[in-house]
Amino acid sequence: MGEKQPEAMPHMASADRHDEAVVYLEGHGDVHPNVDLVALRRKIDRRLLPYMFCCYVLQFLDKVMLNYAAVMGIKKDLKLAGNEFSNTATWFFIAYLIAEVPNVYCLQKVPAAKWLGGNVFLWGVAAAASAGASDYRSLLVARIFLGIFEATVGPSLMLLSSQYYTRSEQAPRFTFWYMGLGVAQILGGIISFAFQHVHHASLEGWRIMFLVLGLITAVIGTLTFFFIPDTPIKAKWLSEDEKVALLQHVSENQTGVWSSTLNLKQIKDAVFDAQLWLLTLTTILISVSSGVVTTYSATLIAGFGFSGPISALLNTPAGIVSIFFTLLVGFGIRKTSNRWAWNVLCTIPGIIGGGLLSFLPKRNKAGVLIGIYLVNAIVATLPILYQWTMANCAGHTKRAFASALVAGSFSIGNIIGPQTFQARDAPEYRPAKIAVLATQAAAAVLSVVLFLYYMWQNRRRDQTKGPVNEAMVDETKWAGLTDRENPYFRYAY
Repeated sequence: MGEKQPEAMPHMASADRHDEAVVYLEGHGDVHPNVDLVALRRKIDRRLLPYMFCCYVLQFLDKVMLNYAAVMGIKKDLKLAGNEFSNTATWFFIAYLIAEVPNVYCLQKVPAAKWLGGNVFLWGVAAAASAGASDYRSLLVARIFLGIFEATVGPSLMLLSSQYYTRSEQAPRFTFWYMGLGVAQILGGIISFAFQHVHHASLEGWRIMFLVLGLITAVIGTLTFFFIPDTPIKAKWLSEDEKVALLQHVSENQTGVWSSTLNLKQIKDAVFDAQLWLLTLTTILISVSSGVVTTYSATLIAGFGFSGPISALLNTPAGIVSIFFTLLVGFGIRKTSNRWAWNVLCTIPGIIGGGLLSFLPKRNKAGVLIGIYLVNAIVATLPILYQWTMANCAGHTKRAFASALVAGSFSIGNIIGPQTFQARDAPEYRPAKIAVLATQAAAAVLSVVLFLYYMWQNRRRDQTKGPVNEAMVDETKWAGLTDRENPYFRYAY
C-alpha cells in the first residue's frame, strides 16, 4: 500500500485574498530571505512585550485597586451598605462581558494594536474618574465604564501574540505579559500601603491612588497606540526580508494574520465548536476564584484584625505565587506541551488553598493565610486557556470571536465570584470559600476532558486523511479555513 494521497479540495486551492499576509507575500514572491529567526524573535520581543506587559499590569492593577480601597476606607467614605461593594465589583464584569459583543466586530475592523491602545487610554480616564466618586451610584458608573474599556485587553493581546509567533513560541510570550497580573498584585499591596500614609486635608488616600494610576494608564495607552504596529507588515522597524521571513515562519499556525472581512460562516463554525464551549466553561470555573482573589483577598486578611496598611502588605505574597506558577507553566508548555496537564497541576494548589480557607478555624491565621496565597496559583491557568484558544482556533473571524468569548467567560466567573461573598456570611464567608474549592476541582476535570477530546479529534483526522506531511500543510497555510474546515489541522493539547 502506498502513502495515502490528500484529496483534491478546490476551495483550498487558492489562498484567502482577504488576509493581508497573503497579499504581501504574493507581492514579494521573488524575495528569498536569509534571516536569523532567533535574532528576529528577540527584536520583536523588545518592540512588543514591554507594552503588552505594561497593559496587563495596569488592567489588573486598576481592578485590584478596589480590593485595596476596601481597607482604605472607601466603604465608610461613600457610605456603602449591605452588598453595594460587591455590586460595584460585579457590575464591572457585567459591563466587561457586554462589551465583548462589539469587540468581536471591532477587532475585525480595527487593527488589534490600535483598538488596544485607544481603550487603554480610555480606561485610564475611567480609573481616574473613580477618584471623584461621591456615593455608591457615581462609583458604580465609573466602574461600569472601566469594565467597558478594559474588555478588549485579553482578546487584543491574544490576537497580537498570534500574529507574530508560532503556536509553540506563543506560550512563553503569553506567560510574559500575563505575569503582569502577579506583578500588579505585589505593586498593588505596596501602592496601597504607601497611599494609606498620605494624609491630605481635602482628598482621601484612595482617591489620590485612583487618580495617579488612572493618569499613568492613560500615558501607557497613548504609547501603545502609536508604537505597536497594526500588523507585522506595517512594522517600520522590520526590513522587507524580515517581514517575509516572519510571515513564512508563522504560516505554520494555519490561522492567518489579519483580515478586515467579517466572515459570518466562521462565527457559525465557532458557535457549533465543542472545544470552544469546553474552553469557555473551564475559564468560567477558574475565574470564580479569580473574582474572589481580585475583590476580597484584602478583606479576608483584614478580617484577622490587621490594620489596613498591614492587610495590604500581607496580600503581596499572593503575587509571588502567581508569578512563580505563571513562569512554571509558560516555560513548561514551551518544553513539553501538555497544556491540559499543566492546567490540572495549577488547580491542585487552588484546591488545597480552597480547603484550608473553608475548613481551618479562623484562629489559625497562618494556615488560612497560606490558603489565600495558594489559591493564587490558579491565575496561571488563564494564560494556558488563552494560548490554547489561539492555538486551536483558525480563521481570523473565528479567532476574534473565540478570544472575545473566552475573555467574556473570564468576566462571567468574576461576576459569580464576588457574589458568593454575601454580607450575611461575614466574617467567615464560608460559602465563598467552598465555591473556590469546588470550581477548581471541576476545572481540573474539564481539562482532562479537553485533552481526551483533542486526542480523539486528531486520531480521527489521521484515520481519515492519513498522517500530515509538509505538502498538505503548505496547501492550507493561507486558505482562510477554520480548524474544523481544514482536515490537515491538528489540535495542540
